[in-house]
Amino acid sequence: MNIQQIEYVVAVADNGSFGKAATAQFIGQSTLSTMIARLEDEMGIKIFDRKYKPASITKEGEIFISQCRIILDEINNLGEVVNNITGASSGVIKIGVIPTVAPYLLPLFINKLTADKPDVQFIISEMTTHHIIEEIEQRKLDIGILSTPLDHPDLVEHHLFNEPFCLYDKSQKQSGISVDYKGLDCHRLWLMDEGHCLRHQVESICDLRNQSNVKRNLEYKSGSIDTLLRFVKKNKGLTLLPYLSTLGLSKSDKGHLATFKSPAPARSIGAVVHRNFSKRGLLDALKEQIVSVTTPLLKESVEDHWLVEPV
Repeated sequence: MNIQQIEYVVAVADNGSFGKAATAQFIGQSTLSTMIARLEDEMGIKIFDRKYKPASITKEGEIFISQCRIILDEINNLGEVVNNITGASSGVIKIGVIPTVAPYLLPLFINKLTADKPDVQFIISEMTTHHIIEEIEQRKLDIGILSTPLDHPDLVEHHLFNEPFCLYDKSQKQSGISVDYKGLDCHRLWLMDEGHCLRHQVESICDLRNQSNVKRNLEYKSGSIDTLLRFVKKNKGLTLLPYLSTLGLSKSDKGHLATFKSPAPARSIGAVVHRNFSKRGLLDALKEQIVSVTTPLLKESVEDHWLVEPV
């Protein structure tokens, strides 16, 4: 067995076929297939069932591939260990951020972070919570910034900040008032699409799962807060917005914002990594930047919260 064979096995699992894996590894398909076959003979198990096209992973193969991923992760971590020892900071770090956080949080700190770490390549993508968890599990993603807690056995959560929700009601002026979330008119409430944790949180706050009689003859599944707001404005509806997303609203729109009476519903935002994550220096730098920019912005918000879980 050698590292190259392990890489080939994982490549087939990730790409879904021998042909795509060979292309990704820049070798011929026959060479890749032969190397994996030799490994299977050496191990005495069948990792892939070649009777079907594309080849499927056997039960034994699933266990073997899981261990292969751990081995490759540890090999990749050696470079990071050396960087930590020598004080160097370089390489690539992949970050996934949920869409209801990314547009409002990233511009606050990302330029300074990249300037402080010029030898690091930051690859940042907007992803749903489910996608982030899946990518971290497969070690395709280094860090996720999302709403917590997740209570996942393979993930470690690092708290960043608590963000309260605000009410946006286009039908009336709200500036300077506080409202009770229990008195919201759910018939006028607009939500994010399924799959977004913000939708689940708003449903929990408004207890929508127990209100089956709440129906509209128009439902629009929005994937972004900006698009959601356009429909709320047009239909004189209402919705709940995370605090940071309200900071860039126009003066007119801010006139339709209201806070919630204490204890106000809020969400916890955290940085999540795999339990075997080793790029501690970069994670600490990321956390420091985020906390430093969000603390002054959130200090004026309601401090007495009740945290709404994302799932």
